[in-house]
Amino acid sequence: MKITEILGAGDISKAIEQCKESFSFKKFFETSGLTGKSPNDVKKVFAILDKDGSGYIEKTELKYFLQRFSAGARVLSDNETKVFMAGGDKDGDGKLGADEFVDLVMS
Repeated sequence: MKITEILGAGDISKAIEQCKESFSFKKFFETSGLTGKSPNDVKKVFAILDKDGSGYIEKTELKYFLQRFSAGARVLSDNETKVFMAGGDKDGDGKLGADEFVDLVMS
């Protein structure tokens, strides 16, 4: 499955554009249209982001978050990755599970 089967390509482009200088996961989720999707659709996006299929999004996968939406997008900085992870990692295990990701998107 492709992310563009869930989110509009134009919305993704707008979300990527606003992240050129700094990254806010909440802004990205809103602009891309992800916050308006069902939990099931958010879990589908999670599965796409979970590149290694482990059932979790680890720090290394999160660093390349924007590139999963658009190949030419920038890599998140270490600090942006840390803030993003801290925003969703409720159990403190250093990775995001599907339910944590859904909660983060919907919050």
